[in-house]
Amino acid sequence: MAKGFVTNAHRTDPYKAFKFRVLWDQKVVMGVSKVSALKRTTEVVTHRDGGDNSSDRKSPGRTTYEAVTMERGITHDREFEAWANKVHPTAGDASMDLVGYKKNLTLEVLNERGHVAMRYALLNCWVSEFTAVPDLDANANAVAIESIKIEMEGWERDVETKEPDEASPVPAA
Repeated sequence: MAKGFVTNAHRTDPYKAFKFRVLWDQKVVMGVSKVSALKRTTEVVTHRDGGDNSSDRKSPGRTTYEAVTMERGITHDREFEAWANKVHPTAGDASMDLVGYKKNLTLEVLNERGHVAMRYALLNCWVSEFTAVPDLDANANAVAIESIKIEMEGWERDVETKEPDEASPVPAA
């Protein structure tokens, strides 16, 4: 039977979805509590050969990368808003930052101890939606969440990030 872990052969359970962090500009983004899935879709191109009209042939077409949504509780950290304003500031088109509106991001999946287990590079990202304040409800018992929707030109897994040795010390925060 194939094992999903080599370095930690004792491990039988997969990584959890609640341990992760996002980095941009080589810094951890504060308070991100939710990141939507990394997903790509390749269109299917169907065609028929002239002598065999009874069956279709299929080949890959264009590949698109779905946008990622990030959420976090509202604080006084203005990073989401500042990045969103680079795409479309309230001052209008003339003040759009054509140089700095795209960023490469890093998404790190951590094991339960906090070691980086997987790392993905999100390429040429920019903010297409920004929610500064959610619906407010005086009867609710919930954290106020801000969110950004990030468009990207692709993502790739960093294959240099190896399975961490779970017996090694806990990394510094």
